[in-house]
Amino acid sequence: MLEKELVALLTLQKTPNLGDGSIKKLIQTFGSATEVLQQKKSTLLTIDGIGEHRLSAFGEKEYYAAAKAELLYIKSNNIIALPYTDPIYPKRLKQCVDSPVVLFSRGNINWDNPRIVSIVGTRKITTYGEQFIKNFIEEIAPLDPLIISGFAYGVDITAQKACIDHGLQNVGVLAHGLNQIYPKVHAKYMPAVEKNGGFVTDFWSSSSFVHTNFLQRNRIIAGLSEATIVVESAAKGGSLVTTEFANGYHREVFAVPGRVDDKQSIGCNNLIKQSKAHLLTTAADLVYILNWKLEQKKTVAIQKQLFVELTEEEKIVWKFLKDNGKELLDIIALKCKLPSFKIAGILLQMELKGVVRPLPGKLFELI
Repeated sequence: MLEKELVALLTLQKTPNLGDGSIKKLIQTFGSATEVLQQKKSTLLTIDGIGEHRLSAFGEKEYYAAAKAELLYIKSNNIIALPYTDPIYPKRLKQCVDSPVVLFSRGNINWDNPRIVSIVGTRKITTYGEQFIKNFIEEIAPLDPLIISGFAYGVDITAQKACIDHGLQNVGVLAHGLNQIYPKVHAKYMPAVEKNGGFVTDFWSSSSFVHTNFLQRNRIIAGLSEATIVVESAAKGGSLVTTEFANGYHREVFAVPGRVDDKQSIGCNNLIKQSKAHLLTTAADLVYILNWKLEQKKTVAIQKQLFVELTEEEKIVWKFLKDNGKELLDIIALKCKLPSFKIAGILLQMELKGVVRPLPGKLFELI
């Protein structure tokens, strides 16, 4: 995009009362942000939904000057400014009516990854939540998804550290500009994230950081993702707001169940109870609901190393299916004397190795 057009788009983004939706409507009408700025207010007022209030600050020079200053900061700090009209702009986010007209990012992010999932939850994570995230990331790692989170305390940073450990791309969506980091204690993880992922935001470097920014940030987390996973949440919390955005965007939502007397599981349990989220006990549930498919070539190549790759528990399951043919997950768990939640993970790993394939109705058979 030409620098002149980016400055014009930033000027519109900075203008008070002109939200993302209104800016997109104006650009759709006049063809570009540059053309919009050249219009008279009287002309803009003829556009449906564009009233006096939205145009109260339109055309004031201070916003153009602020846009020029922000562009200088962007160019001086290795920041990528992605207009929503750019082909590289994340495809899923672009589908959202309230997506940012400009998204700022830094790092090495592959937005073409077909498997993008967000993980959110409480800042007061329990050992149960920590262990679930570590197990989940380990199970899902062979599918090489891109993991989105908020880089906050608790669930967010636990997920992103697990991604770093397993070499998965992960992105932190920030509630402030790229000139700072919150919480500051997480700054030590930034180099690792930017090496294989990065950070995104729609806030400028000059934006004030206030806690209400988190709500604005949460729409981006939900919008970027094919599915949003809530690991732990109290009865109220920002992660539940993220699920509202996800449901509104017609994206899948998953929740990890917990004890009925656990305060940090009330939100997740309610989402499941109210049919606002799928129950998630293992990565296999996610793969099944999202219908993720494995590459056939990879499956065949790994299958040649069948007995080298199988663990002792996988061999037990393999022998059972060999002797009995296709069977339900719960029956496999019962006959192999292993918990259902563990069998689900074992079957996922065996699918990744090209040993079994899932069938409708949670049936599995050997390939």
